[in-house]
Amino acid sequence: MSLVIPVILGSVRTERQGSRAARFLVAQLEARGINAPLVDPAALQLPLLDKMYKEYPSGEAPPALEDLATLYRRSDAFVVVSAEYNHSVPPALSNTLDHFLEEYSWRPSAICCYSAGQYGGVRAAMQLRAMMAELGASSIPSLLPIPRIGKALDAEGNAQEEWLTKAAKRFLDELVWYAEALQAKRAGGTPY
Repeated sequence: MSLVIPVILGSVRTERQGSRAARFLVAQLEARGINAPLVDPAALQLPLLDKMYKEYPSGEAPPALEDLATLYRRSDAFVVVSAEYNHSVPPALSNTLDHFLEEYSWRPSAICCYSAGQYGGVRAAMQLRAMMAELGASSIPSLLPIPRIGKALDAEGNAQEEWLTKAAKRFLDELVWYAEALQAKRAGGTPY
């Protein structure tokens, strides 16, 4: 059975660089035969969190939330693409993630962080690890930090530096291993 691994983009800024990383990762996953839909909060225009998806009466959630819930329930893992805002998680990413809870459960996540500078957004990734664990989608041990994203990837998401393709392969190998292991365990039931 083919895996479903959404790539969740964390920025809504007009000149965001994260779309480069998201396109790159979608292409890398699809090259493996994995269904990798892009979750773009700028396109979805999700409301600011007032109620979580589960707090809406059945059939009354906004269509964008209903569609995401359907996607997340059939997903096997998640890739989260995050910039670093004030040494933390971007507000649009937090808003996108916080609408859901049970839909993440028993599925691994992988964090790709980036920045225009040399550190690749890793300070945000540390906070995002805690957040993803609390949501029920603990992150794999590896990160994929992309420093100097404007040089590492072109606007279409093509790698411009050799190290990135090698690092992404190893990163996604690890995620797929966890996704397949947890997919098998979910098929047999979960602890609660």
